[in-house]
Amino acid sequence: MDFDLSEEQRLLKESLDRLVGGRYAFEQRKGYGQGAEGWSRDLWAQYADLGLLGLPFAERYGGSGGGPVETMLVMEAFGRALVLEPYFTTVVLGGGFLRHGGNDALCTDLVPKIADGGLTLGFAQTERHSRWNLADVSTRAARDGAGWVLDGEKGVVLHGDSADKLIVTARVSGGQRDRDGIGVFLVDAAAAGVSRRGYPTQDGLRAAEVTLAGVKVGPEAVLGEPEAGLSLIERVVDEGIAALCAEAVGAMTVMHELTVEYLKTRRQFGREIGSFQVLQHRAVDMLVALEQARSMVMFATMMAAEENAAERRNALSAAKVQIGRSGKFVGQQAIQLHGGIGMTMEYKVGHFFKRVTMIDTMFGDADHHLRELARRGGSTAAI
Repeated sequence: MDFDLSEEQRLLKESLDRLVGGRYAFEQRKGYGQGAEGWSRDLWAQYADLGLLGLPFAERYGGSGGGPVETMLVMEAFGRALVLEPYFTTVVLGGGFLRHGGNDALCTDLVPKIADGGLTLGFAQTERHSRWNLADVSTRAARDGAGWVLDGEKGVVLHGDSADKLIVTARVSGGQRDRDGIGVFLVDAAAAGVSRRGYPTQDGLRAAEVTLAGVKVGPEAVLGEPEAGLSLIERVVDEGIAALCAEAVGAMTVMHELTVEYLKTRRQFGREIGSFQVLQHRAVDMLVALEQARSMVMFATMMAAEENAAERRNALSAAKVQIGRSGKFVGQQAIQLHGGIGMTMEYKVGHFFKRVTMIDTMFGDADHHLRELARRGGSTAAI
């Protein structure tokens, strides 16, 4: 199997490296995070100019027709820089719902707005009781003529305080944990009945608690089938997991690079600490864990577009297990080998570890996905 990048993919990677290398130094990132929205509108416009915001969409809607490999390249580059902008929620998750569940009229209307940077999206799925069960939904959607009325609460909506529209999961029928009877709705964040409380997360991003009180939406706001939305949700989340795994590998790569450089320059007992064999072995162990994670990212990227839902879910769960394990190991070693400086807010290695830790918890941590693999009888040979 050929893993070499095409000429277009190579140019994309080089453009990304130049952009984040020149505009996302550690101090610059802190400045972006202190803005009102917690990210840079100026950089968002640059992403649009580079075509990143329209990357996965069909050309007939104004996109570039990119696939999972292009998304992997973007997310790995963003992981190396700890990018704060809502690319994941808007393009990967929001774009996924539009591509797989939006009709032609909706895509014609919204995709150009996303591609030019004029529209951001948030995924409002998690509820206080739901943990990682995508089918555990108590927010209700009731028929109102041709439209719907939504009532409920959603938590930890990533970039939910600045999103222009929210993609909301709501129960149309059935019990709280039934797989059937779940709908997906596109809601204007400024609509009557929508209230949001934003706050910073541990990794420097922002999230929001969202309350829906009698929020009315029209029939055009339904994504996919109104009572069979779970398969759509699972497909988009699987694609999101593949993207998050790539972001985690980008962050792990920087943690390893920073640690090796520190071992080469930090002097103790009259010489560089990197000359001690036991520390060399730990740096190599970090590299092994990183390369295992990188291999699983490639596997996840190949499987993200798999039409067989069972095979896709097993593959993405296996990738999530490896990414969680590798991220924890690489991060812990990076902090320990740096010593006290690794724990400070002023040094960046700890910020990368925070982001990798948060990625592990998104859509299920390593232990959760290992249990899911065992429950479904999926293969764990790659773990």
